[in-house]
Amino acid sequence: MPSTAYLIAVLAIVFTLTFALRALPFALLRTLRGSAMVRRLSVWMPVGILAILAVTALHGTITTDDHGIGYALLAVALTIGVHLAFGRRTILSVGIGTAVYVVLLNTL
Repeated sequence: MPSTAYLIAVLAIVFTLTFALRALPFALLRTLRGSAMVRRLSVWMPVGILAILAVTALHGTITTDDHGIGYALLAVALTIGVHLAFGRRTILSVGIGTAVYVVLLNTL
């Protein structure tokens, strides 16, 4: 078992690096706020992240469940519909889409 001083030193280093890496984008954003690239990223990055998340989350179920593709497509369509209908509230749309998908998988 490592000594207490060693553990504290490791935790201090990890904390410092984590804090610096999380603060760095905000520090750079101030200088790049007017950049066209940052404006494009602010539009497309959330969509890309959600797409990657959806593909990785749905892959296992789609390949193992006979109705998985249909349930996934229905949940994705509902998520998009809720997102567009209720003012692009991401948490609401993803939450409802996820809930519908889980209910479909577990009840039908």
